[in-house]
Amino acid sequence: MLIGNVYERAEGPVFKKADLVRIPIRLGDDAFLHKEISAEKTEKLLLAMKAFRHLIDFYEVTAWKACATSAMREARNADQVVKLIQRETGLHIEVIDGRTEAEIIYANHIAEHLAPGQDYLYIDVGGGSTELTLFSKNRIVASRSFNVGTIRLLNNLVSKEQWNEFRDWVKQTTADYHPLSAIGSGGNINKIFKMSRKKQNRPLSYEKLKEQHEFVESFSLKERIEVLGLNPDRADVIVPAGRIFLTVMKAAGIEDIYVPQIGMADGLIHLLYENHRTPGVKKALVFSE
Repeated sequence: MLIGNVYERAEGPVFKKADLVRIPIRLGDDAFLHKEISAEKTEKLLLAMKAFRHLIDFYEVTAWKACATSAMREARNADQVVKLIQRETGLHIEVIDGRTEAEIIYANHIAEHLAPGQDYLYIDVGGGSTELTLFSKNRIVASRSFNVGTIRLLNNLVSKEQWNEFRDWVKQTTADYHPLSAIGSGGNINKIFKMSRKKQNRPLSYEKLKEQHEFVESFSLKERIEVLGLNPDRADVIVPAGRIFLTVMKAAGIEDIYVPQIGMADGLIHLLYENHRTPGVKKALVFSE
């Protein structure tokens, strides 16, 4: 859950993080393997959403939006889980498709803060899917969601055919866009970037990313937690995440990746602000999950 303050200024709105709460539940452990959210995971999700409801009320949030992605898209009982949460908390969760994810991500207008005229491939890696958005001159040229995610890879749920389709799409879609830079999104690439000790706003090269990936992969799961200090819910998925980023960059011939450390939740806040701003309002608090 991300709660943000939006300050209206003459030069445009300024977005500031007020609070960020991350609760790893991993609905994909159930959805990708059994196509259903278990009672245990449903209860954990309900508890988390109840906590979020209290925080929304405490912060007197002006506008909010809750979204679910890949895991809930595949769960047969997604509607049942959504109805339970709405009944118990008053919060409606919208299950969105990959195209909507891409549009929300693009709402950040990240490219405007980087080199003008440069073409970018936005790579958002999640547990169940990877969203790829190619934009040129600040407009979306192509976007697609693939069922290639970190939790799927950990459970050997990505076939060779899916990998080939994934790589082929990247090669074909980016063939006419060079030079091309990548923009990475998600907790794993953020962590890799921090571990590389690169300065903010500086890109991470393909070779440096590969080096960092191989370094982390050389440790056992236990060592990643005890030696590298990674959280248990990060220590396993960070390796397949690195593999996905490297695969995309290699297929597209990308040499550098920027990691602005913003993602879908930030995009939701931008969209909510645009939809709810009114004259005279100096601050808006918004929620997204």
